[in-house]
Amino acid sequence: MLARLSLILAAAISLSGCQKSTDAAFGEKVHAYLRAHPEAVAESLQILQTRAQLEKSRSAKALLDTHRKELENDPRDFVANPEGRITVVEFYDFRCGYCKVSAPEVLKLIAENPDVRFVFKNFPIFGGASNLAAQVSMTAQGKTKGLEIYRAFMADKALDEAAIARHLASLGLNPAELAVAGGAPAVRQHIEDTRRLAGALNIEGTPAFIVGDALIPGADMAALNQAIAEARIGPLKTPPRT
Repeated sequence: MLARLSLILAAAISLSGCQKSTDAAFGEKVHAYLRAHPEAVAESLQILQTRAQLEKSRSAKALLDTHRKELENDPRDFVANPEGRITVVEFYDFRCGYCKVSAPEVLKLIAENPDVRFVFKNFPIFGGASNLAAQVSMTAQGKTKGLEIYRAFMADKALDEAAIARHLASLGLNPAELAVAGGAPAVRQHIEDTRRLAGALNIEGTPAFIVGDALIPGADMAALNQAIAEARIGPLKTPPRT
């Protein structure tokens, strides 16, 4: 509330012109103007909010541009539709409820849109089974069953270590072998690099989607689909290959 009052006062002063005064007459003039022209104050507040949002968007774009290669072209990541021209990046945790809600739509999007290159960023934030799920899925063997693991783990509302082992076995993978492989320094480093990248982009929760210059927090699939649609009618960019 104090911040809002400060904005109103700043708007009123700016509307009164450039002057330096602290006397009672000036104060009364401000109050009179506020009473007489509430619509002008509302308009000024809207302008300030628009400017703030624009600055926030510019800052987000600069961050995304700085980390574009790490986001879209890390050879360690599992990627669906690797030849797609529109890149979507998802930061997710296999035990995140909102990630589980959006997962069926993610899988549908990948299946129905071969032009969408989908980059999976394991960002375990709940520890324990979340870490294990991320590690086994990021092994060489796990990546051969990337979408199947994603589908199985996301569909399990109570994903724990026993469930992880059960799902891996059902996919023809050896849970014990993958647990060992997932603990390798390279896999752990990959996860830490993803955490660092999320921190650099001010991503604190999951899921988070990125399409071009748009960062979409939460399971807002409508916003994600809109961003993809806008990318299609704009200049399509094939991500750089190393």
